[in-house]
Amino acid sequence: MNTNYIIVSEYCEKCHIDPEFILLLDESGLVDLEVIGDESYLPVAQLKDVEQYTRMYYDLSINMEGIDAIRHLLKRIESLQEEVLDLKERLRLYE
Repeated sequence: MNTNYIIVSEYCEKCHIDPEFILLLDESGLVDLEVIGDESYLPVAQLKDVEQYTRMYYDLSINMEGIDAIRHLLKRIESLQEEVLDLKERLRLYE
């Protein structure tokens, strides 16, 4: 298997989380699991997001719908911050 993926069952065992939680994230569209045979694989690029979702779910008791709403808002904030930086750069041309 490609090193850009982590086996979900091993990740869950090491992090002490329920594998069903990762499957819920996949069903909710919050992560994209790759299923090969009997094994589910998580892209390494999504680990940061999974860790964030795990904290929201287990530490803050936020449900999947809440996590999805927060994810959407965080992406919107990031987009707006990029837009502000772009506008600042464009304004520098007129200084």
